[in-house]
This record gives sequence, structure tokens and C-alpha cells, in this order.
Amino acid sequence: MLKEFREFAVKGNALDLAVAVIMGGAFGRIVASLVADVLMPPIGLLLGRVDFAGLFLDLSGKSYATLAEARAAGAPTVNYGLFVNAVIDFLIVALVMFLVIRTMNRLRKPAPAPAATKECPYCLSQIPAKAVRCAHCTSELKA
Repeated sequence: MLKEFREFAVKGNALDLAVAVIMGGAFGRIVASLVADVLMPPIGLLLGRVDFAGLFLDLSGKSYATLAEARAAGAPTVNYGLFVNAVIDFLIVALVMFLVIRTMNRLRKPAPAPAATKECPYCLSQIPAKAVRCAHCTSELKA
């Protein structure tokens, strides 16, 4: 069983998956920082100095100036501003993954075209791939 596990663990697929998970986690933190620290402040400024991370709906009926105050008081809140940030994170990750996959597909070699001819097993001449009889020796060919 240990031998089987070792073979599984060192297979290319398992190692590729491990690297992808680690890189994905690091990439996720970079995108979260990009959204929270670079993109959202100018968008909030354009929309009238709104900080999306601080937008919330208080369900307790009391009034709190900030999300931090509401959390400190233990008030139930709907944090729709954090949700907006998460949606923007997702859209950026999806866009980047689309661009990476599209680029990789363009770099990948196209599949070779199926052969247009085949060799007659009797006379060794080249004949069309769909031929059922050789044009040179008239031998009947197997499909």
C-alpha cells in the first residue's frame, strides 16, 4: 500500500495539482489585495467616497456608524459591501484564468490532420485513405 501511495504521489498529475493549489492560493491573495487596495479606492472615490468594505445593513434595529462598531457590539449584519468586493475578486480571477487558458491554447500545437493517403499492403503504393480497392494492383482492402 505504501508503494502504491508513493507511485500516486509522485505521478505528474498529483504534483501538478499540488503546485496549482499552492499557486492558486497565492494568486488569490494577490487578487484580493489588488481589489481591496488598488481598484476599490478609486471606484469608491468616483462613486462619492464610498468604501465598499464598510457597507452593511444592520439587522438589530440599532444604528452603528461602522461595520467594526456593529461587529464589536455583536449586532447581526448583512455585509453587502464585502460581497461586492468578493464578486469583483471572482471576476478578476475568472478574466485572468480565461486569458491564461486562451494563451496556452494558442501556444499549443494544433492536432495533426488525418492522413489523406494510406499505403496498399500488397503493392505498397500510396492510395486515398478512404479507398476500399487499390487503384494500382486492384487488391481489395480491409476497412
